[in-house]
Amino acid sequence: MRGGALPSTGTHAHVLVVDDDEDVRTLARWQLESEGFEVLTAADGQTALDAVAEGRPDVVLLDLTLPLVAGLDVLTHIRRRSADLPVIVVSGRSGETDRIVGLDLGADDYVVKPFSPAELAARVRSVLRRSRRAETAPATPVPVQEPLAEPPRARGGLVIDRATRTVTVRGDAVELTAREFDLLAFLAASPRHVYTRDQLLEHVWQSSSDWQEPATVTQHVHRLRRKLERDPDRPHWLRTVRGVGYRFEP
Repeated sequence: MRGGALPSTGTHAHVLVVDDDEDVRTLARWQLESEGFEVLTAADGQTALDAVAEGRPDVVLLDLTLPLVAGLDVLTHIRRRSADLPVIVVSGRSGETDRIVGLDLGADDYVVKPFSPAELAARVRSVLRRSRRAETAPATPVPVQEPLAEPPRARGGLVIDRATRTVTVRGDAVELTAREFDLLAFLAASPRHVYTRDQLLEHVWQSSSDWQEPATVTQHVHRLRRKLERDPDRPHWLRTVRGVGYRFEP
């Protein structure tokens, strides 16, 4: 659980299922418990926040349409409390705008109802694996300097510190979600190497386009640009290679 022992990707990892539909809670609980997870449930947003405040879950499955406290507000509160607690939005809202809003607020994944119980469990295992690797990442800071052509007053740098999972831009700390950090660190580890969205889904999300929309990668890149780049529309570090994918430019 958060701040304690590293979560297992199966037995004894605690999953909080938040949904006002009892059938959904029952289905998710049945599948997850059959695969060795400990399952907590909440039927409203306030109960979910109380469970998170007690430090009980290792991952949260979150519906957006909730009584008492709306799902997006729950997600916002969770991210203010912790950037590392994995959150998977599980929603009947399938529109691109809804997915973008959820990801922008810090969700690690977005699953549309009706869902495959086995796939849902697989996604839980995936985010838990990423969470565990993040907490055991080697202490290897990756400094990246802006081009010398920049005017002296505009110079500075991007520093990615894997040990502390922190990022600074020209000396200012930048708050990233766990997934944003993982994506940035992965791209920066291989400067100028071009990755397709499918490859990034595989390496960063441990997923595939069979399970997850490649647009998830695009949305995360756009969020990183807004947080890191001087001009997100003309990025220096996170470049698009049209028709192929993305690369990191040092």
